[in-house]
Amino acid sequence: MSNKTYINDMTEGSPTRLLVHFAVPMLIGNLFQQLYSMVDSIVVGNVNGDSALAAVGATWALNFLIISLTMGLAAGIGIIISQYFGAKDEENVRRSFATATYLILIVSAIMGLLGFFFSKQLLIKLDTPVEILDDANIYLKITCIGILGNAGYNGMAAVMRALGDSKTPLRYLVVACVVNIVLDLLFVIGFDWGVAGAAIATIIAQAVSGIGCVISGFRKIPLIRMPIKEFKIDKVIMKKCIYLGIPAALQNSFVAISTIVLQRVTNQYGKTVVAAATAAQRIEQLVLMPGMSLGLSVASYTGQNIGAMRIDRVKKGFWSATKIIVVFSLIMMPCMYFFGGAVMKLFTNVSEVAEIGQKAVRVTCMFYIPVGMIYVSRNVLSGAGDMKIPMIMGISEVLCRVIFASVLTKIPAIDYMGIWWATGLNWFITGAIGTIRYASGKWKNKSVVVH
Repeated sequence: MSNKTYINDMTEGSPTRLLVHFAVPMLIGNLFQQLYSMVDSIVVGNVNGDSALAAVGATWALNFLIISLTMGLAAGIGIIISQYFGAKDEENVRRSFATATYLILIVSAIMGLLGFFFSKQLLIKLDTPVEILDDANIYLKITCIGILGNAGYNGMAAVMRALGDSKTPLRYLVVACVVNIVLDLLFVIGFDWGVAGAAIATIIAQAVSGIGCVISGFRKIPLIRMPIKEFKIDKVIMKKCIYLGIPAALQNSFVAISTIVLQRVTNQYGKTVVAAATAAQRIEQLVLMPGMSLGLSVASYTGQNIGAMRIDRVKKGFWSATKIIVVFSLIMMPCMYFFGGAVMKLFTNVSEVAEIGQKAVRVTCMFYIPVGMIYVSRNVLSGAGDMKIPMIMGISEVLCRVIFASVLTKIPAIDYMGIWWATGLNWFITGAIGTIRYASGKWKNKSVVVH
C-alpha cells in the first residue's frame, strides 16, 4: 500500500514488539491527556479550595457521558478503517473516513448543545451538593462549548491509530497539555477566574490538539485525501459505521452512566467525600493509563490482522497483551497500596480528604488485573468486529455498580467505602465476561470486511 511513511502494517512482525511500540506513544499521549483534568484539579484545589476541587470532580461523569458517543463512534470507525487497511482496500478506507467525519461532527454538535442547555438540571438530578452546584454548572457549560475540538482530535486520532500511527496524536497532546498548564496558571491564579478559568484553559487546549491533529492528518496521510465531490457519506459504509460505532458508543455511554451512578451515591456524602473521590479518581485514571493504551493498541492490531485473515496473530497478540497487563499490575498494586496516600497530598492539604482518598486507592488497587483484562478482551473483541459482547460488558458495568454501590454503602461497617468496593467488584465481573467470550472463539467470524 501507499503512504508507508506515516502508516504501520501490523500484520507482520513480533506481536509483543508491535503492541509495545504502538502503545508507548499512546500511553504518553493519554498521560498528557489525563494531565488536563489533573492540572485543573490540582490548581483549582490548591488555589480555590476543596469546594472548587469537588465542583470540577462533580462534572467528570457527565462530561464523559457527553463525549462518549463521539468517542464510541471514533472507536468503531477506527475498527472499520483498520480492517480495510489490513485487507489492502484503500478505496474503502477513504470512504470510511469521509463518512466518519460527517457522523462525528453531527453527533458531537448535538451532544454539546444538549450538555450546555441542560447542564444544571443534570447536575441537580445527580444530587450535586448545593454549595458546589454553581461552580460545577459553570465548568460543565464551558467544557460543552469546546466539544468540537475534542471531537476533532478523537476522530482523527482514531483514524491515525487504525493506520498504525500513534505518534502524531501524541505530539499534539503534548502541545495541548503545555497550553493547558500555562493557561490554568494564568486564568486561575493570575486572573482569579476560578473553575471558569480552568474550564476555559481546557477547551482552548483541546481546540489546539483537535485543529493540529486534523491538519497534520490531511498533510501526512495522502490515503485519506480526496476531491471535495467525493467527500460524502457512503450509505453502505455508514451502515457499517453504525453497526460498529453505535455499540461502541453505547458501551462508552454505559460506562459513563455507571460512573454517574457512583457520582450520585458519592454526592450524598457531602463535599469532603466528593473531593476525596475526585482526587482518587484522578490517580486511578493515571495508573490505569498503560492498560487503556495497550487496549487501544490491541484494537488496531486485531483489526488489521482480522482484515488480513491472520487469526493466529490475533491470538498471539492477546496473550502478549495479557502477560504485559499481569506484570504491570503486580508492580503497581503494592506501590499504590503503600504510597497512594503520598500521591493524594498533591491534590489537597486537607488531611481528612487525603485519608479517605488513600483508603479508596487501597481498595481499587487489588483489582488491577481484572480491569486490565477488560481493556485487553474488550479491544480484541471490538477489533474483530464482535461488538455485542463489549456492549454487554458496558451494561454489566452499570448493573454491577448500581447493585454493589446500593447494597454495600448501606452496610454500616462499609459505609461510603462501598463506592470503591463496587468499582472493584464491577471490574472483576466485567473482565471475566470479556475473557470468557474471547476463550469461546466466537469472535473469529465477525469481520465487517468481505473477503
